[in-house]
Amino acid sequence: MAFQEIIAHKRDGYELTGEEIQEFISGYISGRIPDYQASALLMAICLRGMSISETVVLTEAMLKSGKVLDLSSIKGPKIDKHSTGGVGDKVSLMLAPMAAACGLVVPMVSGRGLGHTGGTLDKLESIPGYKTDLGTNKFKSVLRKCGCSIIGQTSSIAPADKRIYALRDVTATVESIPLITASILSKKLASGTDGIVFDIKCGNGAFMKSPDDAEALANSLVRTARKFGKKCRAAITSMDQPLGKAIGNSLEVLEAVDYLRGNRPADLDEIVLSLGAEMLLIGGVTNSVASATRMLDGSISNGAALKKFAMMVGLHGGKSDVFEDASVLDLAPSRDSFRASRKGYISAIDTLNVGLAANALGAGRQRIEDDVDFGVGFVFHRKLGDQVLAGGVIADIYALHELDINLAQTKLLNSIRISSKRPIVPDLIKKMIR
Repeated sequence: MAFQEIIAHKRDGYELTGEEIQEFISGYISGRIPDYQASALLMAICLRGMSISETVVLTEAMLKSGKVLDLSSIKGPKIDKHSTGGVGDKVSLMLAPMAAACGLVVPMVSGRGLGHTGGTLDKLESIPGYKTDLGTNKFKSVLRKCGCSIIGQTSSIAPADKRIYALRDVTATVESIPLITASILSKKLASGTDGIVFDIKCGNGAFMKSPDDAEALANSLVRTARKFGKKCRAAITSMDQPLGKAIGNSLEVLEAVDYLRGNRPADLDEIVLSLGAEMLLIGGVTNSVASATRMLDGSISNGAALKKFAMMVGLHGGKSDVFEDASVLDLAPSRDSFRASRKGYISAIDTLNVGLAANALGAGRQRIEDDVDFGVGFVFHRKLGDQVLAGGVIADIYALHELDINLAQTKLLNSIRISSKRPIVPDLIKKMIR
């Protein structure tokens, strides 16, 4: 069958066969199918959608374009967590060592920041010496020794996804739920995990703006992952304001370390404990949310989680003295505070614009090849619903230059609304799909 017939099938709303989907992936990776034909099929999928059966076949074809890690020689349940990304989302930095301290093995393949969202790898690489490009044997060795390891996607993990995502990025086909599902799961399943807890962000700072879209993606991920025999849960969580206090790579590492020492902002704590409890439940470590929460709390109070984090950093080549001396991390030299222009309550935060403001300082990237300035960003002291006085500090700004400070002040002024009445703050966790 000519490939244009496959394009026409999907264009006309028909379900693609397994053979047609396999032909797409193998043909595109080998170079037999050119970009313009692959782009046409991606657009047809974006407009016409895919059934769960099609999504499963697409995921499997992308997964098998590379290697699948075998972690069966490592004792313990292998459970991962995946977030669709947000502003200030440093949850993996705390959750991986906490879950490991509670008896799970956490093999985490993470990404870099792109657009307005931060990336876990960029945060970890702000720790001097931390290597995210471990080989398979070293990755397994770290997992055996400390129970958690966070690495980046290697060339052998779902190479089809890397090529297809680059094409989606320039053809306006990023938003397709089947394509998002196959992209996420082809990488996550390749890591050798037994189960996954998904954190699907929704709101003005998320890729999925509405709860309905977030729930559709969550259901697609859960249903597809279960077809591969994986245990999974999905939380739909709010990204209508930054998570925690810090935005920016070194600043978020400092907040993560501070959290593991017991200084736990309420919103960050709610997300970490909720996702962590689901990880322990699907891993079979315990059988109730209450018990799982006590275990996670205990991993902080007894210092075990902080020790796990320090051990992981050291095994990855990083300077673990960051846990004793914050000056090891690079922090930007120019600092100022963003202050309230009037008395009132913070009633809205344009989280997308706050993320873009951090990127403008150098905390993130617009293109994958862009460099990142680890030490820049914001630390918020007031959040949605909090009362502020005229001139009161809302956030601290960390920048490389005074000019950057002025630009950040303007961006924050345009992103944060102060009203005379206290707003209703939306629930942080909107739904848990089990």
